[in-house]
Amino acid sequence: MKNNMICDLETGVCGPGGETEMQFIDLSTPKKKVDLYYVTDPICSHCWALEPVLRKFEAQYGQYVNMHTLMGGLLENWNGFADTANGINSPADVAEHWREVGEHSRMPIDGTLWHDNPIESSFIPSRVFKVIHKQSPEIANIFLRRAREALFAFNQNIAKDDILIDLVNKVGLSGVEIVKQSKLPEAETSLQEDFLLVRQLGVRGFPTIVMLNEEKKGVKIVGARALEQYTEALQQMLPGEILQPKQQSSLQSLIQQEKLLFSREIEEFYAIKEQDVKAFVSDQLVNTDYKTKEVLGEKYISIIG
Repeated sequence: MKNNMICDLETGVCGPGGETEMQFIDLSTPKKKVDLYYVTDPICSHCWALEPVLRKFEAQYGQYVNMHTLMGGLLENWNGFADTANGINSPADVAEHWREVGEHSRMPIDGTLWHDNPIESSFIPSRVFKVIHKQSPEIANIFLRRAREALFAFNQNIAKDDILIDLVNKVGLSGVEIVKQSKLPEAETSLQEDFLLVRQLGVRGFPTIVMLNEEKKGVKIVGARALEQYTEALQQMLPGEILQPKQQSSLQSLIQQEKLLFSREIEEFYAIKEQDVKAFVSDQLVNTDYKTKEVLGEKYISIIG
């Protein structure tokens, strides 16, 4: 036959298939994706410690997951609150716990605000997150990162309106308007919806990552863990899939996206040693305007402008 004859699946009409006899197709996109629920809280110190690993996991294996960030509700208020497992019964007790987490993880944590300017409730920044999330989940996650930088490394009270307004402004939205909306009943309803889903997932602490397949069966990983544990869990969820990690982006690309990175994050992302970070940054950012600073004994880089 001279002509390429086909029956069209959409129209049901059979006829010439056109001139192209061979077409290139790409089947590398995963056939199935896993729903990944990241249960967290803006003031969760162990969530801050997890950031280097979680960033790398998303960068390498994000194509296999549908990511959902859920607020867990760590601190409604201090009326009757107690975290006996960590020896926390008052705001002042948090400072020592945070210091230990920061030293262990090398993600800098100040925490002295718990003595003189304690956070009254993590529900306040959580509601701001939920308001932003309705507009853009991506921007909401950027806000969450900026809020954690402000709180943990730079000792700012992210439950205060002026701090929140500034943080929201910096992610390109109207801080005044978003904070105003976060005080409305709709924002609380949205936050309570997260809490309900968190309970349904059987989550009792932060950070917790739950991966579910299409049959709603899955794995739950509690606490800040190594990258290998998350990749192993993902492989369990996709037994027929050969996981192919994406190629790591350059540091120049990463810093343009993140704006600020601590040494520990660079070490994790590029699998390099702490003593090699300075030379690595100098080599990778030769055409980028950046500055290097230090906070609480840990170096970090940020772009200029």
